[in-house]
Amino acid sequence: VCLFLFQAKSCICHMCGAHLNRLHSCLYCVFFGCFTKKHIHEHAKTKRHNLAIDLLYGGIYCFMCQDYIYDKDMEQIAKEEQRKAWKLQAFTPTVVSHYQCTMTGIGEKYSTWEPTKRELELLRHNPKRRKITTNCTIGLRGLINLGNTCFMNCIVQALTHTPLLRDFFLSDRHKCEMQSPSSCLVCEMSTLFQEVSAVCHNNISFPQMLAILYPKRDWYEQQDAHEFLIAALDVLHRHCKGDDNGKKANNPNHCNCIIDQIFTGGLQSDVTCQVCHGVSTTIDPFWDISLDLPGSSTPFWPLSPGSDGSVVNGESHVSGTTTLTDCLRRFTRPEHLGSSAKIKCSGCHSYQESTKQLTMKKLPIVACFHLKRFEHSAKLRRKITTYVSFPLELDMTPFMASSKESRMNGQYQQPTDSLNNDNKYSLFAVVNHQGTLESGHYTSFIRQHKDQWFKCDDAIITKASIKDVLDSEGYLLFYHKQFLEYE
Repeated sequence: VCLFLFQAKSCICHMCGAHLNRLHSCLYCVFFGCFTKKHIHEHAKTKRHNLAIDLLYGGIYCFMCQDYIYDKDMEQIAKEEQRKAWKLQAFTPTVVSHYQCTMTGIGEKYSTWEPTKRELELLRHNPKRRKITTNCTIGLRGLINLGNTCFMNCIVQALTHTPLLRDFFLSDRHKCEMQSPSSCLVCEMSTLFQEVSAVCHNNISFPQMLAILYPKRDWYEQQDAHEFLIAALDVLHRHCKGDDNGKKANNPNHCNCIIDQIFTGGLQSDVTCQVCHGVSTTIDPFWDISLDLPGSSTPFWPLSPGSDGSVVNGESHVSGTTTLTDCLRRFTRPEHLGSSAKIKCSGCHSYQESTKQLTMKKLPIVACFHLKRFEHSAKLRRKITTYVSFPLELDMTPFMASSKESRMNGQYQQPTDSLNNDNKYSLFAVVNHQGTLESGHYTSFIRQHKDQWFKCDDAIITKASIKDVLDSEGYLLFYHKQFLEYE
């Protein structure tokens, strides 16, 4: 029988009498033990009872594997027992997903919180937001590895610590309109944000999300974190598209859904004819920017200003060190397409050689940079381990289309008032990959608030220094626009 919190409120650890500390129940006998104090571990070792269940979330822990395991049948039993528990106790949770509401018959949609008259009066007299102390741990939750799902855990950590996305879900802004809420990833994400932000330190899992994103894949195969990020954003975008007014929204994807409002930018491509110098311009939406690295088979321009100790974009240049700014310079440099890639010029009306240059037409609120560390070709498959220095603060002004136009007109000047510069970003998450192409592990660094950083290694959350973050190899870098952040 799958036990849940609703049914096991009176359960206590048989060794210390506590009812918290991630209480687990042995699946072989009647024994409750603390996971935090390892009392359940002692029981498992002594009795050789190697399976236990988390009483809060129903996750099964195997002491031989030393990890949580996922079982499809147990997940179905858990849902059935949860439905029975709510029906028996007439339990109406304050925060449940649309999917849970439908499954339990509680109602089609959960009701949002509305302040009482007394609470409104208190809010009027206390307009300041609650102060978050430096040792605050709200929002720090470990994510259970269901078997090679570290690629998903690190992306979910980055998404749940994206300021504006977090505000959206914690404000009950999502209104599900899908006929089958059980297949709505946005409902799952909404529930996940609520669980992550709860005042609780138990680890959580979300197999439903995997089923939606990877319906025909083996969940236990290793996957790529970047691939999962794009798949997650795509499904979220499709499941929470804005209304018809979204077509009038000022973004390249013509959608006002929360995903496009935060993650979508506009990439401008200028193709210049080498004969008449006519320019053909197209603007395409993007969710991330993939950057080539030195050491790949693609020729890389050494663009660093040298080993003179100069600082560009907050990055200190050391001899031989590649920086994120270098990668962005290479990405936005003019590229001669050559005689084998001639295009038909609309001015010359004939096929001519041309140059192509990419710049940023519109910057997203969250800029995600993908460092292309995995190289796949007909002859080789390998991981590129080149260290790339990246800054805590990033100014994207030099890579804007407007900056290019100003330079061409001889009018460009570096902005003097950086405090009011809408193109400045702050780092808030870094995803790293350790190991080889065939066998590796993903972890992430996330910024909890201000300069407090933590390392997320599946269910294990540890304090990290800024040096730990900046010294990491870096695979996915997440930056947030500074003027839209808050303390």
